[in-house]
Amino acid sequence: MKLTMLGTGNATVTECFNTCFVFSNEENMHFLIDTGGGNRILKVLKDCNIDLDGIHDIFLTHEHIDHLLGILWLIRTIGTKIDQGGYEGTLSIYCHSELIGKVCAMAEMTIQQKICRHIGKEILFVAIETGDQMKILDSDVTFFDIGSTKAKQFGFTMVTKDGIKLSCLGDEPYNPENESFVQNSDWLMHEAFCLYGEADRFQPYEKHHSTVKEACETASRLGVSHLILYHTEETHLRNRKELYTEEGSRYYSGNLYVPDDLEWFEIRRSLRFPNT
Repeated sequence: MKLTMLGTGNATVTECFNTCFVFSNEENMHFLIDTGGGNRILKVLKDCNIDLDGIHDIFLTHEHIDHLLGILWLIRTIGTKIDQGGYEGTLSIYCHSELIGKVCAMAEMTIQQKICRHIGKEILFVAIETGDQMKILDSDVTFFDIGSTKAKQFGFTMVTKDGIKLSCLGDEPYNPENESFVQNSDWLMHEAFCLYGEADRFQPYEKHHSTVKEACETASRLGVSHLILYHTEETHLRNRKELYTEEGSRYYSGNLYVPDDLEWFEIRRSLRFPNT
C-alpha cells in the first residue's frame, strides 16, 4: 500500500496545500482522505499521476472548509467524466449523515443539474457511524467518531491485506475513548499544529490542536512504530522536517515522519524512508 500526502498544512496555509492524502494499491486504485479547500485538489492529484478514473472511494472527515470544498470539484469533474462515458463504476463518498446533506446542498447550488443527477446513482454517499467497517482497496477500514469539541468528525483505522494497521485521528488530538480502535496500530497519523517551543506564538490549544511534543508523547504511549505528523503551520516549510524531527525525537523513539506535500510512503512494518 502506498500513501501519498497531497497536502500537509492547516486551514490557512498558502505556501502548501491543506492536509489531505491518498492510499493507492498496485492496481492504481485509490482511496482519498479529505479534499482540501478548493480546486487545487485537481492539480495535486495530477502532479502525483493519480488518475480520477482510479478514485472510487473518498472519505470526508468533517465539515471544515479546508477538508471539504475540494469534493465539489471532484463531483463536478468525475460527474462530467460519467456524462462522457469516461468513468467506469461508482464513486462512494463516506461521511457522517449530517455532512451528506450539507455537501449535497452545496452541490445543488453550485454544480449543473446534469452533473448532480448522478448523485444517488453513480455518485453514492455512504453514511457512517462509529464502528462501521468497509472493504476498501482490499483493506478493512473501520470508522470512528473522534469526539471533536468543534464539529462532528470521524477518523479511521485501516488493516491492509498484509495485516498492517494504520490509524488516522483526524485533525484533533488523540481521544483516549478511541483506544479500542487505535490500539495495536503499526502506523499513526496525528496532527501537530506547531512546535511545542512555539505554542505561545501559534496558540494550538485554543484551536484544540496539539504540538509536536504532545503528538509524539501520544505515539510513544500507544507503542506505535511509525508516526506521521501533519496539519501544521507553514512558517517553517523549508526546515520543518528538521525542526519537527529534532523536537519529536525527544519524546518518541520510533520512526518519525514529517512529510512535505507530494511525499509518499510505502506502508510496511519495516522502516521505509519517504520519497518525493
